[in-house]
Amino acid sequence: MTRYSHLITDDNRKWWTLGAMCFALFMLMLDNTVVNVALPSIQQDLNASISGLEWTVNGYTLSIAVLLVTGGRLGDIFGRRRMFLAGIVIFAVSSATAGLAPDATSLVISRIVQGAGAALMMPGTLSIIADAFPPHERGKAMGTWAGVSALALAIGPVLGGFLTEHVSWRAIFYLNIPVAIVAVLATVFAVRESRDTSVGRDVDYPGVAILTLGLTALVLALVEGNSWGWGSPQVVGLLVGAAVALPAFVFVENRVKAPMVQFDLLSDRNFLGAVVVALVITFAMMGVFFFLALYMQDILGYSPLQAGVRFLPSTLMIVGVAPVAGRLSDRFGPRWLIAGGLVLVAASLFTFSGIAVDSTYLDLLPGFMLLGIGIALTMSPMTSAAMNAVPVQKAGIASGVLSMFRMVGGSLGIAVTGAIFQGLVSSRLDSLLGGSGISAAQRDTVSEQLGGGVVGHLPGLDAAQAKEVAAAGNEAFVYALGNAMTVSAAIALAGAVVGAVAIRAKRRGEISIEAAEADVNPGGSALAAEERELAAAGAAEYE
Repeated sequence: MTRYSHLITDDNRKWWTLGAMCFALFMLMLDNTVVNVALPSIQQDLNASISGLEWTVNGYTLSIAVLLVTGGRLGDIFGRRRMFLAGIVIFAVSSATAGLAPDATSLVISRIVQGAGAALMMPGTLSIIADAFPPHERGKAMGTWAGVSALALAIGPVLGGFLTEHVSWRAIFYLNIPVAIVAVLATVFAVRESRDTSVGRDVDYPGVAILTLGLTALVLALVEGNSWGWGSPQVVGLLVGAAVALPAFVFVENRVKAPMVQFDLLSDRNFLGAVVVALVITFAMMGVFFFLALYMQDILGYSPLQAGVRFLPSTLMIVGVAPVAGRLSDRFGPRWLIAGGLVLVAASLFTFSGIAVDSTYLDLLPGFMLLGIGIALTMSPMTSAAMNAVPVQKAGIASGVLSMFRMVGGSLGIAVTGAIFQGLVSSRLDSLLGGSGISAAQRDTVSEQLGGGVVGHLPGLDAAQAKEVAAAGNEAFVYALGNAMTVSAAIALAGAVVGAVAIRAKRRGEISIEAAEADVNPGGSALAAEERELAAAGAAEYE
């Protein structure tokens, strides 16, 4: 590669750096949405249960949620370039193992490792860009960074659908490998090392361990509660473990030298309100995306590509409205934008609660559009409220805490929605097939397999029974999904109330510090203090 070293000069090195960061970021953000439309194909190929599908998504988001703050701190201590490269190598290798996975367990393990790699990569992207660009050019660089992130989120379902339909669901993971190779090469030759020399070298390993145990126990209990039994020793033990570990995490964080979460930040009602809103909005978003991807393919009969294209109204609304919401938040304050956005999300979920076996896409379209607008109106103002609530020197840890709660909200959204869905599916099937001659064991099998569109393929059924089981399965699916969406709508409305009550109206002199950063960046590493102060000064001058 030395023969090409002349291509990277002091003048253009920053653009190579930006390209490497955006290339890697595109890959990471793509994995947030590209998997959903492949879930039915994964289920059929690997014979996974709905809980297995939930862990395919939750393993990734939960791993990021627990480790991203630690990833940001490791980058600050040992070097952001070094941690970024380590993360991208881990991400690429685990993508390969995910594509080669012979069963659902192997796929989930690969997704967990993917999340760990992403947690090392994400926090450093903005810090590396900020270090490479002078202050007067950072705005342009950050805009490019944010645009790439939004683009990846928008095309994820379409690309995932195309690859699943025309190649294989495994291709959505193999795609990461060449992207990672290019990003590694560009990083090695263009990116200079940087670190935060103002921080100590302590890492909160006890906090990481306790939070991992507590969150994993909680999500595992929610995901497996229906199949194991809510009163079973396993589920009760997991819930007790979560009830012990999560308060213990708060206890430990208030006593260690370098906590991964500074709970004194939550004493500010703006920050506390923004954290609650962050959890609620991703709770609603991830739950609805997960199950609507299954609904459109298993019930409405769309192909993976057709289902992916039909998510575009939501993602395009997010891309188009989010920048406007950010500017409105700067001018009028975040409170009513957040409250109004969550009301629109609740309205969207309420429209989805009325879906039926014979619904058409036109029936779903208003809900998709409302969902995208509501998410866009909520995200940027939520981030602005959180970042303006803390001193500039705390911006990095505040961004990490906010992003961690967003990831936890996504995991809980899938787990809680899935628990409600699976429980209602089972009870509805018992009601519909109780006197049909279909045994309880067969009904349990139908309930487990509903997420993969294989209803009616039970062995030993004649044609009439198979048809009856398929019809009952479809009806049970939409019944359970509609009720789960109603619960999610109620939670979104509760979030709107929190936003309206907890978040203060804008006060003159408040500043907006890189509000778009945490909106699309689940990282926990701060920009340099100089950059923060410049951003604050510029915003204050605007006021």
